[in-house]
Amino acid sequence: MEAKKVKTDNNTVTRDLRNFDLETQNIYQSVVIASKRANQIALEMKEELNSKLSEFATSTDNLEEVFENREQIEIARHYEQLPKPTLVAISEFLNDKIYSRIPERD
Repeated sequence: MEAKKVKTDNNTVTRDLRNFDLETQNIYQSVVIASKRANQIALEMKEELNSKLSEFATSTDNLEEVFENREQIEIARHYEQLPKPTLVAISEFLNDKIYSRIPERD
């Protein structure tokens, strides 16, 4: 997944809004593009996390038998420390790594 490789801040950064509409000439279209990309990244991360955690799932789980698996905890902590999908999407958008097109203009 690309989100792991992207070097971006893990916390909130104040951004200059004038940089967002350079490509689209419309701030609202830029926000929509970044939000759609953030949704894609979040879905990829969720699928990847679920596939890793499904390796630890057993069919005999019930409420009394909850085992704390150290590997599961480490995987969860790793994903918690990754930058949020919105931060990754904004970073990609500002660095021109997102391709977008508007059908009306084409």
